Amino acid sequence: MDYLQILSWACIVFTVGMFSTGLTDLKKMRETKSTDNIQFLPFLTTCLNNIGWLYYGILKRDQTIVLVNTVGALLQILYIVMYLLYTKQKRQVMMQTLLAAAVLLCGWFYFTVFLPVGKSRLDQLGLTCSVVTVSMYLSPLADLVGIVRSGDVQCLSFSLTVATFFTSTSWVLYGFQLVDYYIVVPNTPGIFTSLIRFYLFWKFGGFGQRSPSYKPLHM
Repeated sequence: MDYLQILSWACIVFTVGMFSTGLTDLKKMRETKSTDNIQFLPFLTTCLNNIGWLYYGILKRDQTIVLVNTVGALLQILYIVMYLLYTKQKRQVMMQTLLAAAVLLCGWFYFTVFLPVGKSRLDQLGLTCSVVTVSMYLSPLADLVGIVRSGDVQCLSFSLTVATFFTSTSWVLYGFQLVDYYIVVPNTPGIFTSLIRFYLFWKFGGFGQRSPSYKPLHM
């Protein structure tokens, strides 16, 4: 087994494990028959992101990207269905889901109709997926600022931070091996945000804390 294969397996194991963290919320929803304190948008945005990267993996013919994001998309769809089943805000959640489906359909139409098959389509899709992934990685920074001010790390999960660090690192190394910066760039912020979280845990303590809600990894 060569270095690239080792990285491939690392990406698969760490990322699928990360996507599986939503199973905790799934179990909670089934036990309480409620979605209280569980956010819906992370499931929806992660699903869209998975589908985008799945298409990228198909165009690139990369089995690692295809496998990881197929599993990820299926898990997110499961979470979304269960959320719709138990939420009291069915109308709002359904509207958000339909809007996401419309965005996905428009994106598919643009990439398949207006862009020629080949490098141009792959590059634009890679850039789009990278921008979305980076924005999702950076979106919790406002919460981190609040934690710095309050000194309370109750809302952070140490185990999830460790998993995010190793997952992001695996994808960055995998991207470097393939010389694919559409993989390297969007996963780099995951390393830095994890390091920031490690510092907050060291500064404020709370290494045993676990997050009360699903915090997805993207890609």
